[in-house]
Amino acid sequence: MLLKVKAPLDPGFMPMAVVYRDFEAAVKAEGGQPLTIALERNNGLTSTFTVEIFKDGTGHDEENHEFVERIVKTLLWARGGYKLTIAGSKVVADMIKADYAVGGYREFDRDFMSGVYEADFEVLHVPFEEAPAANETATPVGRHLDGCRIGFDAGGSDRKVSSVVEGEATYSEEVIWFPKLQSDPRYHYDGIMEAMRTAASKMPRVDAIGVSTAGVVIGNRIMTSSLFLKVKNENPEAFEKVVKNIYTDIAKEFGGVPIEVANDGDVTALAGAMDLGDTNVLGVAMGTSEAGGYVDGNGNITGWLNELAFVPADYNKAAMVDEWSGDYGCGVKYFSQDAVIKLAPAAGITLDENASPAEKLKAVQKLMAAGDERAAKIYETIGAYFGYAVAYYALFYDIKHVLLMGRVSSGEGGSILHKTAERVLAEEFPALSEKITIHLPDESSRRVGQSIAAASLPVIG
Repeated sequence: MLLKVKAPLDPGFMPMAVVYRDFEAAVKAEGGQPLTIALERNNGLTSTFTVEIFKDGTGHDEENHEFVERIVKTLLWARGGYKLTIAGSKVVADMIKADYAVGGYREFDRDFMSGVYEADFEVLHVPFEEAPAANETATPVGRHLDGCRIGFDAGGSDRKVSSVVEGEATYSEEVIWFPKLQSDPRYHYDGIMEAMRTAASKMPRVDAIGVSTAGVVIGNRIMTSSLFLKVKNENPEAFEKVVKNIYTDIAKEFGGVPIEVANDGDVTALAGAMDLGDTNVLGVAMGTSEAGGYVDGNGNITGWLNELAFVPADYNKAAMVDEWSGDYGCGVKYFSQDAVIKLAPAAGITLDENASPAEKLKAVQKLMAAGDERAAKIYETIGAYFGYAVAYYALFYDIKHVLLMGRVSSGEGGSILHKTAERVLAEEFPALSEKITIHLPDESSRRVGQSIAAASLPVIG
């Protein structure tokens, strides 16, 4: 595969955007057939996506399957859903059904979505003409700056909190914590409570609480989250009783003030939309994992899952496998501190095996600050990854702005990452380059901007 901008430390990189472009061109040249993928989630909401594939029986069945499986995977984690309908090729539909069967290649995805939506996952086939219709919705959220508010951002390596009075951040702090290592939810509860009490002590009163958190949130409830993974795995009863309602229960300790809990990626997008005064914003936070969020053309949150960490970035089957999902080439290994750690050996950098992931990231950032060319290659590689990923995301999101945040984007390394991503768009996808702007906020906004935007989530009164 010939790329106009290469990932210098990853010669086998096969970006999804180029694979999609080449596949569709090959189908067009030979003549194909349409296929619609429909995903139904909560309340009957349905997302659809139509692609052209090779005609059945022309020797391309497995090629069709591998391509459609990656698109299904993308839609499943970008949109969410528990009922998957393949409208068109029954050959492809049967293969996808086997992938998502009990014991199939994508059993993790099947079980995850069943848990999130509290419904059995199923795969159906219908003729193309009977494809389900799209049924989407979006709701306004955030941008409320009145009163005295607490904004809390729960990350995997640190927690951030801000006191916001009449739209002005009067206090912000970051505290290192280790939520992924704890099976007792009391650790999480106490840490969150300590942060919020600190923020409350900096204001005359608390009128509302807004929370930005890793994971899937439905109705202010934590349906699943990497922050509570050990709780869920080792103490599932506590997850059900304590974790799912942890934030609404904490709000009761502050007199039952209004609270709004949102996925950290959506809050990233909201922060960008507020700062830019515009819409069609895709937020991407590169931290412990990759968080995604989206604000549509009306400035609303869509209710889509936006879990870009599990959206494919690399079509190469030899790409690194994510230890949680068991899948290859997904965003978590390309747009997080894991990406920095993954690329360090290729750059000739040896990291302390006993250090935490956050400490390893800091070690590379220290080298970058000292002008180490090896570290620069890491960020250049991630920048190439990201430029191609933005082009792929643009197939599924109507984007005018991409907001890049998170610890990985900090410092000079973030600037290299940013410039390389822009170069990918300019050289490989010039039409997108004219439409999409990638923004790298200032250092302060990158580190605590999400907690401030989170404070604006709830409505007072």
